Amino acid sequence: MIKTILFDIDDTLLNFKKGQKNALRKMFNDQGIEMTSDVFETYQARNHELWQQFERGEIEKDRVLSERFTYIFDKCGLVRDGKEMDELFRGYLKEEAILLPHAYETVSVLSEQYDLYIVTNGVSVTQYHRLDKSGLRPYFKDVFVSEDTGYQKPMREFFDYAFERMSKADPDETIIIGDSLSADIVGGNRYGIKTCWYNPENLEMTGESQPDYVINDLSKLPELLKKS
Repeated sequence: MIKTILFDIDDTLLNFKKGQKNALRKMFNDQGIEMTSDVFETYQARNHELWQQFERGEIEKDRVLSERFTYIFDKCGLVRDGKEMDELFRGYLKEEAILLPHAYETVSVLSEQYDLYIVTNGVSVTQYHRLDKSGLRPYFKDVFVSEDTGYQKPMREFFDYAFERMSKADPDETIIIGDSLSADIVGGNRYGIKTCWYNPENLEMTGESQPDYVINDLSKLPELLKKS
């Protein structure tokens, strides 16, 4: 019987893809660059590659945050300080708290029956601000961000950190909901908790991930959990 639910934030509850694109466009405009589809796709590819390396524990988060911007500006023929550009980008990103369909209603309903927690990779000040702005924060008992824990999903140490601070949580009665196979689902699999892959685009499963459940609409969660 499920009693505790761990929610990812980005592209699970909040529309990170759209928010990121809005923030990047504003940042590039500040630097006099038009964010064409080629510029955006080049940034996305390098950004994804760096975050994957971070999730595998191969590089530090600071390198992800700065190198992605030095890389894309170099491609545009400009020299910019990666750290400064990241701070500019984050100033815009933290204001992007676009709820995904049925996220607010689903979280509100589930909070009446389950203990809800946030588990997310990212920068703490950005994630906290976006949660506050979205109106979701009051429904969660606590928020665990990789920057605060010192580890990131899917690392076991990330989940150790969270469970040590969730006094009533039992891994056998816990499920993680997330859009990332490599971070959320693999992390849950390795830790021995149930997993639910949020897959609104009906993507094909890849890698070692083995989700217990797959949904394409958050509104399906309450009924699914009743049966689990």
